[in-house]
Amino acid sequence: MKKIYFLLPIALLACKSNPTAVSEKATIATSKPIEISYKVEQNEVSDFLKYLSSDELEGRETGTRGIEKAALFLEDFFKKNNVKPYFTSYRDTLTNFKTPAYNIVGFLEGTDPVLKKEFIVLSAHYDHIGLEKNKQGDVINNGANDDASGVTAVAELAKYFSVTKSNKRSLLFVFFAGEEKGLLGSKSLVQKLKKQNFNLYTQLNIEMIGVPMKRDYLAYVTGFDKSNMAQKINEYTGKKTIGFLPKEAEYELFYRSDNYSFYEVFKKPCQSISTFDFENFDFYHHVSDEFKVMDVPHITSFIQEFLPAVTKIAISPTQEITMNK
Repeated sequence: MKKIYFLLPIALLACKSNPTAVSEKATIATSKPIEISYKVEQNEVSDFLKYLSSDELEGRETGTRGIEKAALFLEDFFKKNNVKPYFTSYRDTLTNFKTPAYNIVGFLEGTDPVLKKEFIVLSAHYDHIGLEKNKQGDVINNGANDDASGVTAVAELAKYFSVTKSNKRSLLFVFFAGEEKGLLGSKSLVQKLKKQNFNLYTQLNIEMIGVPMKRDYLAYVTGFDKSNMAQKINEYTGKKTIGFLPKEAEYELFYRSDNYSFYEVFKKPCQSISTFDFENFDFYHHVSDEFKVMDVPHITSFIQEFLPAVTKIAISPTQEITMNK
């Protein structure tokens, strides 16, 4: 996650409407959720996350040999799971970074001749902040929660759709570089897509899901009251999957991750999903953000719970997720 300024004044509170009231409405399901037989395997989640947050990758700072190893790993994952490159290769070169750096972008075409012209972007950033300077002992910022956990979830979603072929809409799977440098990867990519007249329906960006919240909902979306995404996800899962987190609005997290780059250009529902609530994780941008403090069963169940939601988003005959007026 791009740096959060914890001393923001309360005047920045972003809830001009009444999100708490909206959250109560968001728990009401109006249709029967899709039954999903596919099972996310905990050992696969664990293995993927463990390597991506390992010391070998040296904290995955953009432009370093560590993130290059991560890029090779992600490319190989796409190849093994029959996810095609969207461009001529999986690598999308950043146009706004001083040295070679790459988003990793995969693509699954939709199965419906009409709906496949619409795209859903499922994304997370695979970079982190690298090595500590002038410090003894552990110097590697492994970034297990931030955001190897989100990358793991997006990878599992790519595998799910590759196996089930249940997407009528086309899917773009994006692992961003440069997020920690100022959302550079998403800012670069979105300009290329705009020039292509990319037909975006919605973006779900996954950010820091490595540990659970002690709340009566699984996760929150940034910019809760900007769209009906929370309500629709809850409708699709048949659970109180998404709730309203006041701290999210206070710190304006909507503007602090890669979803904002896409919203700014396309003005469509582009939001980040997270379980980091400022109370459940003490190692934000810290060398102790390591695999050993991740709750792998939670991550696995998080992905499993989202399968009905992403499936319904990918197959609904109309664009049901919309911006609020």
